[in-house]
Amino acid sequence: MKYAYRVVDVFTRTPFAGNPVAVVLDAQGLDTQTMQAIASWTNLSETTFVLPPHSAGADYRLRIFTPRSELPFAGHPTLGSAHAVLDSGRVAPRDGRLVQECGVGLVALRVEGSGVDRKVYFSLPPATQQVLTEADVGELEAILGTQVDRMAAPMRVDVGAVWVVARVADVEQLLALTPDFGRAKMFEQRLGATGISVFANHADTLADIEVRSFAASQGVNEDPVCGSGNGSVAVFRHAWALLPPGLVRYNATQGRCVGRSGRLLVSVEPDGAVQVGGQCVTTLEGFLAC
Repeated sequence: MKYAYRVVDVFTRTPFAGNPVAVVLDAQGLDTQTMQAIASWTNLSETTFVLPPHSAGADYRLRIFTPRSELPFAGHPTLGSAHAVLDSGRVAPRDGRLVQECGVGLVALRVEGSGVDRKVYFSLPPATQQVLTEADVGELEAILGTQVDRMAAPMRVDVGAVWVVARVADVEQLLALTPDFGRAKMFEQRLGATGISVFANHADTLADIEVRSFAASQGVNEDPVCGSGNGSVAVFRHAWALLPPGLVRYNATQGRCVGRSGRLLVSVEPDGAVQVGGQCVTTLEGFLAC
């Protein structure tokens, strides 16, 4: 069997920047074991499989795999897969809206523009937050090799993907991080976390914040540009009143340390609801023979 296959760079309009996701279209007939084998073979941070929806309210169903496991939700795979189904003509937006069905349930997407100017946004699934213990903060600092902000204490943020979120003093400190990935893997597994997302405020007008996301337990030491990680950072910033009151829109940058710079568009409602969006570009089209 041949399956239509695309690689989409997400959070960029420039090929070979941003974060790539592999998308297998019309994936009926592939079992879970084969999907996981394909995801391990692509060796990208995520590979997705587009299927007919089970829910009457959804436009399509998505299964999302890292090289090691299946995720109930992830951000850049959601946007890249939406881009792929739109570009391939398999789905058309209804009044600028799409609905994706995945492990966490139904995820609303908003589509603005078309072609190279298209932007797609996802509504972050409802989050649960838990402040880390002092012992776990100490372990996190040992993993990162630097101190984190303890006034806005690190949190475990669960949005389907689970991120340990922390802030460091400045972008220079953030970009200099060289985590202990072996120790990080054990830490993430013990906390039931997908990975660790760390951010710092920009001192210039490039963007509001810079973010780095590490997911050693998923076989991805550093995720170039992470949608769910940035969504979890937005949840963290809202929870600790690090954002001004009212509706907030800001830009985040990520990926500089792995040569895949991307830009994310984040909005946070007064009640804490988060949307994350950006542009996408297809860099590969072909077929998988399975």
